[in-house]
Amino acid sequence: MTGPRIIAGAWRGRILAVPDGPLTRPTAGRVRQALFDILLHTSWAEGAVGGRMVLDAFAGSGALGLEALSRGAAGATFIEQDRAALAVLRRNVAACRAEDRSRIVAADALAPSRGTPHDLVLLDPPYGKGLVGRAVSAFATAGWLAPGALIAAEFGKADPTPDGVSPLAERAHGAARLVIWRHTA
Repeated sequence: MTGPRIIAGAWRGRILAVPDGPLTRPTAGRVRQALFDILLHTSWAEGAVGGRMVLDAFAGSGALGLEALSRGAAGATFIEQDRAALAVLRRNVAACRAEDRSRIVAADALAPSRGTPHDLVLLDPPYGKGLVGRAVSAFATAGWLAPGALIAAEFGKADPTPDGVSPLAERAHGAARLVIWRHTA
């Protein structure tokens, strides 16, 4: 299987490695394109990427966080617990020569240790397990969310949006549904 390709920015066209097996499902290119088009071209998201700190949780291959870095994010923290995905993630960060702007945390996104605030949170967990709301709550409690942070999550098309979320944008792409909202403490 060919891995995801960085869509734009400094590493445009770079193909990323993906772990073998069905456990990691990289965010489709059309979903990443839609996400970054929204983040870069809507008035309410102005400045959401450039110069910002990004958290890529359930990181897998790191495609979302590396796309943000390619497009000018100041730094990215990648949270992943699967060993095979972590090995591939480390290779992808090194291949992009992004070690100086990246932090890889081997941890469960539902039980993170204390963190520093991030401006943009990108979540792409397994579908159908209700993980987004639990992860956002855990990150808020552990200090990972900056005031007013933008949260972008990929859900399965039939997955419910967590309670209390007021979407700023919502798009369906095949089996995926992208929802973006602003975190309110």
